[in-house]
Amino acid sequence: MENPYKIGITQGDINGISYEVIMKALSDNKIMELCTPTVYGLSKVASFYRKMLNMNEFSFQFVKDVHNLSVKKPNLINLNENEIKIEVGESTAIAGKMAELSIEAACDDLKKNLIDAVVTAPINKYNIQSESFNFNGHTEYFSHTFKSQRTMMMMISDKLKIGFVTNHVAVQDLPSVLSENLVLEKIQVLHDALIKDFACTNPKIAVLSLNPHAGDSGLIGSEENEIIKPAIADAFNQKINAFGPFASDGFFASGQYMQFDAILAMYHDQGMIPFKLLAMEDGVNYTAGLPIVRTSPAHGTAYHIAGKNIASAQSMRSAIFLAIDILNNRAFYNEKL
Repeated sequence: MENPYKIGITQGDINGISYEVIMKALSDNKIMELCTPTVYGLSKVASFYRKMLNMNEFSFQFVKDVHNLSVKKPNLINLNENEIKIEVGESTAIAGKMAELSIEAACDDLKKNLIDAVVTAPINKYNIQSESFNFNGHTEYFSHTFKSQRTMMMMISDKLKIGFVTNHVAVQDLPSVLSENLVLEKIQVLHDALIKDFACTNPKIAVLSLNPHAGDSGLIGSEENEIIKPAIADAFNQKINAFGPFASDGFFASGQYMQFDAILAMYHDQGMIPFKLLAMEDGVNYTAGLPIVRTSPAHGTAYHIAGKNIASAQSMRSAIFLAIDILNNRAFYNEKL
């Protein structure tokens, strides 16, 4: 490719495994052939982990901004010249502040079309909180920043794709949050993403139930009959192949999930538990419905293994490749319009 995509990578929490998985992933020469990766980070932190992890053969090209990128080696834009205290495996306020600084810088360049996509390394949702970052996670932050009302968190792997009606909502609040319109909207967002971002033709979507046994015809809750089934019917009337609701235990245990292009879960753990059991190693978090492309590895900061040189970079590598795939799929889709 003559002009490879410019992929921004946020540094995440500097006390977790972010720099380890970033540097390990960017050691893959295939990535350099397909894109120009640029980390929004801290040169001194990168040098610290390079030494700690004995990655002497790896190095960044330190650049001032995206106008001076190298296409021969991974780039790093240094966001702060000051000494930043690194406390490996610990949650600290400065780590949260630096994580937010990285996200803001990447979003600024995304808005200016100076980079083509962003891959976000894991953050600590607690220490990053501030007056300017008052969100439950990346998904909510990006939806707000890019003024996108119809977005959805998705978990992606070669084995399955799962979308979520709700993201980080307390289980006790689910009945009051769910509505027919919300479920229908998420079915629509998922359907559009499968076509535009994943090049699926006439996709099939499985919709999960909220209650055990899909409500047992109303014996164990009314949400299936009053909310989920009507939403599925509305979607079907719009020529969207949505089916269900399916009780999640039997749906995943029987392998029925393999018959669908994607699954829509009602809440976080309903989709996350089977996903992480089936696809954790190479899983990717994707925000559907944004005007830009944002992916992330499926794991967290993993403080417990930070600095031990045992973290797998497969999920970060998959996140970078998925961002490139989605950019290509969107370009192809737009060409057909």
